[in-house]
Amino acid sequence: MIAFASCNRPPPPEPAVVQAAPAPATSAGAAVPHGDHNPHHGGVVMMKGDDLHYEAVLDPSGGAHHIYFTDAIREDLPASVATDVVLTIHRPGAPDERIAMRIDDAGESWIGSGQPVSAPAATTVRLAFAIRHEPYWIDLPFAAGK
Repeated sequence: MIAFASCNRPPPPEPAVVQAAPAPATSAGAAVPHGDHNPHHGGVVMMKGDDLHYEAVLDPSGGAHHIYFTDAIREDLPASVATDVVLTIHRPGAPDERIAMRIDDAGESWIGSGQPVSAPAATTVRLAFAIRHEPYWIDLPFAAGK
């Protein structure tokens, strides 16, 4: 014989199921300002202000130094966004080498050439340019690109 026991209490309520709100839809290419500081050309990426990044790609052979400009989300800007771009290479015990840069044929970067850099670790570079008629410069260690 089987006996069933029961009480007069109702069964406990089911626990509430909480669902997370769906994540907001974003486009596949959406980017966060200043979320990407990876070099796109193998150089060193720096920022100026809240809306400009620049990448210095320095060539130890001296043959082709490049400066690229991008916006806050690292979208390419035409090289013409800047003016008066100059690199000054400072080697210990040697006169500074001033390299006047020009816009490359594609309009994507500033390019210039100079003497080979035999001791990159002991060499510094002053990058100068104007953006929106505002002069700017920064001293960087010579970090060879690519």
